[in-house]
Amino acid sequence: MQEGLPGGEGSESLKLPSLPTIIVVHHKERRSKCTVEPLRQRDGFEFWNYPLASPRIPSNYVRLGLGGPLLSPHDCTQGLLVLDGTWRWAEKMESDFAEVPIRSLPTWRTAYPRNSKLFEDPDQGLATIEAIFVAYRQLGYSTQGLLDQYYWKQEFLRLNATLLEQ
Repeated sequence: MQEGLPGGEGSESLKLPSLPTIIVVHHKERRSKCTVEPLRQRDGFEFWNYPLASPRIPSNYVRLGLGGPLLSPHDCTQGLLVLDGTWRWAEKMESDFAEVPIRSLPTWRTAYPRNSKLFEDPDQGLATIEAIFVAYRQLGYSTQGLLDQYYWKQEFLRLNATLLEQ
């Protein structure tokens, strides 16, 4: 199964974001385990290191998070801001971006193996790359190549096959 549209990977007819996707990476996040690291080489992504030297609150952006309205195609005029770190770190990072409206994602299943002995991940928690993939699908953006460097790509697509067909 391919990833862009039901039955097909990406599509030239699907649009790309008009604003760069901003990924705010916690400074303690290990780059070797960071699922979005390959996106540093792609156009359309900006990486900010957290904590920020001087907080910049982007206007015209929505932030992926828990507890907000579902992200929808109506949000495609906004940029996407994503916090990248463990769940514990992301919670602390949220306060610096509280002014950025939150959007939640529908329920998808993660393929990312988690085995934290210290903290429990939220039910339905996705790896950052998985969340970006789902967000791009919700917004009608091309997902071509997003998961290419993701080791669990095929498992993620298999687990969510019925959602990909919608």
